[in-house]
Amino acid sequence: MLRVAIVGASGYTGGELGRLLCNHPGVTITVATSRQNDGVPLARLYPHLADRIDIVCRNLESQEITGQADVIFCAVPHKTAMNVVPFFLEAGKKVVDLSADFRLRDVAVYEQWYQPHSAAHLLDRAVYGLPELYRDEIRNADLVANPGCYPTSVTLALAPLLENGLIDLDSIIIDSKSGASGAGRAASVGTLFCEVTDGFRPYKVGGVHRHVPEIEQNLSALAGSPLTVSFTPHLLPISRGILSTVYANLTTGIDLVSLHELYLKRFSSEPFVRVLEPGMQPATQFVRGSNYCDIGLAVDGRTGRVIITSAIDNIVKGASGQAVQNMNLMCGFAEDTGLRQAPLFP
Repeated sequence: MLRVAIVGASGYTGGELGRLLCNHPGVTITVATSRQNDGVPLARLYPHLADRIDIVCRNLESQEITGQADVIFCAVPHKTAMNVVPFFLEAGKKVVDLSADFRLRDVAVYEQWYQPHSAAHLLDRAVYGLPELYRDEIRNADLVANPGCYPTSVTLALAPLLENGLIDLDSIIIDSKSGASGAGRAASVGTLFCEVTDGFRPYKVGGVHRHVPEIEQNLSALAGSPLTVSFTPHLLPISRGILSTVYANLTTGIDLVSLHELYLKRFSSEPFVRVLEPGMQPATQFVRGSNYCDIGLAVDGRTGRVIITSAIDNIVKGASGQAVQNMNLMCGFAEDTGLRQAPLFP
């Protein structure tokens, strides 16, 4: 039985890791850390885990963690992760980091958008954890940088188009909406019930969201050429889910039937990407609680644009579910182990 640690178990991604891992037949949770909730059972922080998880959160030093775990999930904030990941790797552990600390390949870009990097020597060692693009590399990795939620939804939506050179690289516009859990569990006026419910608003407008460089890094790699995008996120009055709508100018006269065939071929062997039939569009409620990414397709003949829509659960495929998917690949489990549950509806 593989021993796993959840470092930073009190946040939404940590709680979701607990929910998913308690259903995994090949692992046991041996460590759950929390500085603020030392001595508190994880099931008290997350009552939905009652009778499923009996582990108690502890404020442990890094060496105490490595002595009790084979795989470590780092569900801690940016900067905090880079301070502990090197120690875990030196101890011979496999690490899935859910922060942004090892996602960007260029340290200068990271420091422009975040803060000084104290473990830049590990950037070349880290594998970007989007299985649909880097499955073979993930299998051989000991450090996986789990992707951001918005970048996951956008990258999967655009991959077939960019891989086949079907769109104008200067024309990409991304309009994404996320549920309030994307802001984390810490108290904030902007995510209070009265601030969110019955409303809908953009934020970080003008290309200033921290996921912009990650999105551009992914899409540039797919296109084989540097590109920039217009990206605007919005806050939805829901707890979970991301819906991204992506617009781009076509460079060929591909029709909807051919576009659908292209996407089916690209994702036919992917266990967690569902390409919807022409005329159907994804919705956040149809992926809720699951590791699926649903993709819808449309071609606007009047403007010569393609419109791709994608929906994911931001805490599952956008965070903890993808982290478990990566662990499965790293540790030799079937990729969908512990992730087979159908979406929760309504």
